[in-house]
Amino acid sequence: MNWRRPVLEPLLGSVSAERVMIFILAREEGYARDIARFFETDLYSIQKQLDKLEAGGVLASRLAGRTRLYVWNPRYSFLPELKSLLQKALTFYSDEERENLVMIRRRPRRRDKPL
Repeated sequence: MNWRRPVLEPLLGSVSAERVMIFILAREEGYARDIARFFETDLYSIQKQLDKLEAGGVLASRLAGRTRLYVWNPRYSFLPELKSLLQKALTFYSDEERENLVMIRRRPRRRDKPL
């Protein structure tokens, strides 16, 4: 999918920051490789943004096996305002982009099913 120019890039400072926060807003949690794969972007830039947002207290992380999952930090002072701003930015995405963001396709795989 060809993503349009981010709405909040001038405010947030980078395309990756907006992508990370929009993804977590839509799906409630996310990990670096999944976010990078979804937006068809560089993994390293997504990892750096996740680290930066966690260090700033915006996100919190936990380990699920070997995967580090990121969620909103409920203690972040401006979380309601940030989510409201991101919700508004999400309205500028096309209907198709919004549907793809919210749709999570993770079904159990049948045992011994070929890839």
